[in-house]
Amino acid sequence: MTSAHPLHIGVKLSQQLTTVAELTDFWRVADQAGFDHLWNYDHFAALPPEPDVMPGDVLEAWTLLGAMAQATERIRIGCMVTGNTYRHPAVLAKMAVTVDHLSGGRLEFGLGAAWVEAEHTMLGIEFGTLRQRLDRFEEACQLIRSLWTEELTTFEGEHYQLTDALANPKPVQRPYPPIWVGGRGRKRTLRIAAQYADVWNTPAADPDEVADLSAVLDRHCADVGRDPAEIRRSSQLRFDSTVERLLKEIEQQAALGVSEIIIYVPPGNAVADLERLAASLPAMRAIGS
Repeated sequence: MTSAHPLHIGVKLSQQLTTVAELTDFWRVADQAGFDHLWNYDHFAALPPEPDVMPGDVLEAWTLLGAMAQATERIRIGCMVTGNTYRHPAVLAKMAVTVDHLSGGRLEFGLGAAWVEAEHTMLGIEFGTLRQRLDRFEEACQLIRSLWTEELTTFEGEHYQLTDALANPKPVQRPYPPIWVGGRGRKRTLRIAAQYADVWNTPAADPDEVADLSAVLDRHCADVGRDPAEIRRSSQLRFDSTVERLLKEIEQQAALGVSEIIIYVPPGNAVADLERLAASLPAMRAIGS
């Protein structure tokens, strides 16, 4: 199965165990080299598979996105993905609109239910059960879209309540920035993606799993009455310094209908690795031609 959407190649440097200098150089090279999108992540403690997991320096995602908006000119930017539990979704909606305006309408809005319990515990943020987090996630998708499109929003959910909420200005992008739902939960996450996502992203790189999850998403789309072709498919691939292997993985993903590739580049030697990837960008684009 191939995608009706053109192949886009993005890169990601998570802001853990790195420096502001490496991040800003990475953003500049990605923008100038012609990559399609540029990503960070949303965590408050360093995560594996980096060798020094915790403690480790980690910078905050959305303040960095504001900096990314100003440090770049053409590349689209986003957080893969924002943890819904870390911020009230109405506040997040306002933050996202601000970044959309700062970037001149280049924001890609990634959102997920959040999953790292240790971060919630150390910060005193309610973690809850998986069902509770997914319920909050689904409510967040509803109220954020309303805040971005309606003059006033009144919302009576189990977890969030708004009364005649103003949210101005509206996004530069109309009706709103593309919503990326990240995750691979077959029952709820993919159903939420079927209802609200413009793009579904999976961290799974295994082709069989990507194909299986994509088929599940198609079934959820049928259940909610949505054309599955409307939802672009995205996968994250890790660059391990072997360009030839990466090209093969991109080819496998594209054959599964994945049109949005995000290449995760580990910190430390990220700029040099990105320059190597940039040299291979024509070969990557040829896969989708």
